[in-house]
Amino acid sequence: MYITNKPAVAEIAEQAGVDWIFLDMEFIGKDVRQGGLDTVQNHHTVKDVENIKAAVKKAKVLVRVNPIHEALPDYPSSKDEIDATIKAGADIVMLPFFKTVEEVKQFISYVDGRAQTLLLMETVEAANLVDEILEVPGIDMIHLGLNDMHLELGMKFMFELLANGTVEKLGNKIKAKGIPFGFGGIATLDGGALPGSMVLKEHVRLGSSMVIVSRSFCNTDIVTDLNEVKHIFDKGISGLRALEKEASQAGATYLEENRKAVVSAVNKIAGTNYSIL
Repeated sequence: MYITNKPAVAEIAEQAGVDWIFLDMEFIGKDVRQGGLDTVQNHHTVKDVENIKAAVKKAKVLVRVNPIHEALPDYPSSKDEIDATIKAGADIVMLPFFKTVEEVKQFISYVDGRAQTLLLMETVEAANLVDEILEVPGIDMIHLGLNDMHLELGMKFMFELLANGTVEKLGNKIKAKGIPFGFGGIATLDGGALPGSMVLKEHVRLGSSMVIVSRSFCNTDIVTDLNEVKHIFDKGISGLRALEKEASQAGATYLEENRKAVVSAVNKIAGTNYSIL
C-alpha cells in the first residue's frame, strides 16, 4: 500500500508494482492522539478518491475513513461518509481506531458488501477483544496499527510490538480464522530506525500479506520531480519484491535468525530487554 492523493504519483506507484493506492480521510481525533509526533495526517477527500480511481488501472483503491461517528456540524456521519466513499470508487474501506465489537458490526453493515472491509486494529481495547471481533461476519482483512497501539501502551518504539510477540500472537489468531492480515509500515530496505529488510523478513515469517510503504520510502512533498519519483519506486519496489521472494524461499533458520536480530535491534533502540529466545 502507498498513501497518496496525487494521480500522477499513483500511476507511477501502480506501474512499479504497488497493489493498493491508499487514500486517508481520517482526521477526527487524530491530532489529539498523535499531536507533536512526526506522523502523517492527510485528511484526503471524496474528490481525491474519484481522482485516484480514475488514474489507476489495476491497483485497488483503499480508503481509510474516520472512526464510527455521528454527523458533525460540517462533516457527514459515518454511514454517509462510507456511502460517498464507495460511490466515489473505493474498492476497500478501512475502519480505524475502533474499540468495541459493536463499532465493527456497524462498519460492516454500513459497507453492506459493496466494497471489501479492512479493520485497522490499533487500540489496546480492540486487541483485547480480538477473539470476539473475529466472530463478526464480513471482515475481509485486518491490519495491525503499531503506531497508535504503542503510544497507548507507553512504549518508546512501535516495533516493540514486533519484538515482544504481540504482532505474532494477534496475527496467528487472525490467520486461524482464514482472514489475511498485515502490520505496520516499511521504509526502504536500508532505511528506518529498524531497517526495512529486517521488517520485511518478519512479514514473511509471520505470514503477513500487506504492508504500508511509508512516507520515508518516497516523500513526494520533498521529491517533486516525477522522473525521480519513478526511479525511486521502480528501484525500491523491485528490491522489496526480490527480498520477499528470497525470504519466502529461505529455510526456517534464515527467518529465525532475523527474528532474533530484530529483537536485539529493538532492545538497543528502545532500551528494552525483550527475550531473544
